[in-house]
Amino acid sequence: MKSVIIIITLIFSININAQSTITTTTLSVKGNCGECKERIENAADIKGVKICKWDEHTKIATITFDSKKTDITKIELAIAMAGHETAHHKADTKAYKGLPDCCKYEQGDCKKK
Repeated sequence: MKSVIIIITLIFSININAQSTITTTTLSVKGNCGECKERIENAADIKGVKICKWDEHTKIATITFDSKKTDITKIELAIAMAGHETAHHKADTKAYKGLPDCCKYEQGDCKKK
């Protein structure tokens, strides 16, 4: 009976430790439209990221990730490399220039027809 209690306690503590590395945070990311949303969410899909949802109206990405596998800096850099400026990283110039015109947030809102 004692060994069963020890095993159950061990399993429970392992589960608590594994879950404690999952973090959810928000991040300001510049963009304009649905195309931006798809690009931002895909760019953030790096190892360790569980989910990224970017809101086109608030310009906020909500990101859930495993802090043992990645960190917010790596996620921000991945998004910036796709052409979207984050709170702490400027967009890659070449990537930004390659965005469709409606996604160029420095030029104003999306003007899609």
